[in-house]
Amino acid sequence: QVHMVESGGGLVQAGGSLRLSCAASARTFSRHAMGWFRQAPGKEREFVAAIDWSDSSTAYADSVKGRFTISRDNAKNTVYLQMNSLQPEDTAVYYCAARSEYYGTSPIQDAYDYWGQGTQVTVSS
Repeated sequence: QVHMVESGGGLVQAGGSLRLSCAASARTFSRHAMGWFRQAPGKEREFVAAIDWSDSSTAYADSVKGRFTISRDNAKNTVYLQMNSLQPEDTAVYYCAARSEYYGTSPIQDAYDYWGQGTQVTVSS
């Protein structure tokens, strides 16, 4: 089991930055690919970014490439999402997710077995 708690959400003006954190409980954290997803009001949850367990290779949705950066600190069992140049369309609940051990990254939410409760990000224009 992997329990995760997101933090770092909040209200920010357009053009601003936020850093989300996701702290995981599992001793196996370093062997899990991690992802960030988001769900805006009235929309389906969508992929944002993911980071591999083996080489920390990353993947991003086209909508956030060049603005968001995913990273991980295995010593702290934490994955981060640095969000720069935020826009109102980035407003959503952001969720951290983990795949089962040894699986690589995926943009498909059904590929992830463990989910956090989410943190709200609101970007004002």
